[in-house]
Amino acid sequence: NRRKKKGDSILENPSIPNPFPELCCSPFASVLSASLLPKATSRKKQVIKVYSEDDTSRALEVPSDITARDVCQLLILKNHYVDDHSWTLFEQLTHTGLGRAIEDHELVMEVQSNWVMEEETKLYFRKNYAKYEFFKNPLSFFPDHMISFPSETNAALSHSGILQMFLSSSTYPEIHGYLHAKEQGKKSWKKLYFLLRRSGLYFSTKGTSKEPRHLQFFCEFSNSDMYMSLTGKKISGAPTNYGFCFKPNKSGGTRDLKQLCADDEQSRTCWMTAIRLLKYGMQLYQNYMQPYQGRSGCSPLNITPMRSISENSLVAMDFSGHRSRIIENPTEALSVAVEEGLAWRRRGCLRLNSHGSPIAMSNVGMSIHRSQSWFHHKISREEAQRLILQHGLVDGVFLVRDSQSNPKTFVLSLSHGLKIKHFQIVPLEDDGKLFYTLDDGHTRFTDLIQLVEFYQLNKGVLPCKLKHYCARIAL
Repeated sequence: NRRKKKGDSILENPSIPNPFPELCCSPFASVLSASLLPKATSRKKQVIKVYSEDDTSRALEVPSDITARDVCQLLILKNHYVDDHSWTLFEQLTHTGLGRAIEDHELVMEVQSNWVMEEETKLYFRKNYAKYEFFKNPLSFFPDHMISFPSETNAALSHSGILQMFLSSSTYPEIHGYLHAKEQGKKSWKKLYFLLRRSGLYFSTKGTSKEPRHLQFFCEFSNSDMYMSLTGKKISGAPTNYGFCFKPNKSGGTRDLKQLCADDEQSRTCWMTAIRLLKYGMQLYQNYMQPYQGRSGCSPLNITPMRSISENSLVAMDFSGHRSRIIENPTEALSVAVEEGLAWRRRGCLRLNSHGSPIAMSNVGMSIHRSQSWFHHKISREEAQRLILQHGLVDGVFLVRDSQSNPKTFVLSLSHGLKIKHFQIVPLEDDGKLFYTLDDGHTRFTDLIQLVEFYQLNKGVLPCKLKHYCARIAL
């Protein structure tokens, strides 16, 4: 306050010249807020509370017509996070173990208006790498045995052909297969043959018959939201861990849920993706395209993310001589990079103790990883799977955690092929030095940081490289 008053007195006193007149009415703050939340001052504002993975929270005063994407942009800006277009607002129903990624275009206040008093509901801010993955590789999301196209359509459709059919207002592929449905008002589940059509979701009362007289309406989606079960069989008593359900807007609670359960993750992913496309259509595609709008070379259904200006301006430099120079030879640049990496490793093998003297890396290898965003201390296998599931089952999503069965080892939990796999990281001692390995000692690392960095660049014994880590961010 004292600083503000002093500044005001200087500006108000004409006898004291202002050396920075352009700062008197700096447009930066107004431009920043206007670009993020246009005309925010003229709109009614409300306060929302958003949580992070470590259960820290932040209260935000936002306009009543703010979208989920705008909330994410606001939190990215306030926390100085890198925007890779995967940040998502997530709605979680604590008591029922249900959750869903709020679509980027949805109004946050409308989402909150559907909350019921007896249900504890929270908004979470986290990454969801699978949010628009089906636009990049639709063939892997819709297996042949679950999808049927109109008879006049060619059997073999291209990458863009499938998307255009899903987004078309006149045609829509039929999704079909078995699902377990919970009978209304009962605890029992029944396996039925379901069909998804533009008019809604149906099940057959006679085997796999698709005749109209055998089809019974199950639900439509305009007045309900789709949630994924995050607790598996525990709360709902479902026959498998791949549950999802439909919750009518402003419903009375769990008694109005229409619960379904698939036999595997591929089936659940196919059903949920198709229903999202059916409900939102082109709006989803516009959400996906929004980060790339205005860029040259981006044609519909043929999108390749472009490098940023900063990435394009990066060059290899040599600072070993009296004057720096740009390394233009790619071979020389590569060899310099390798040499610098080895030098960094040699420097990294020493740490300073509390007295300032170097100590061996092996003495601190047991704890240095705890500062890393990908490491999760003392979480269970079930918690790790739930965390990866919420971040999206995209190949390469991973985290490292303590092993519950063996306190001296660690576990790498990794998503690949719509499955979560767990690999044990074993410590080895050789000649008084401690190493970590994933492949019985064939490849050794002095700490978990080196191990993760190696498998981010090399697949090795893993089914894929480590690509996206699950982090417990703080707000």
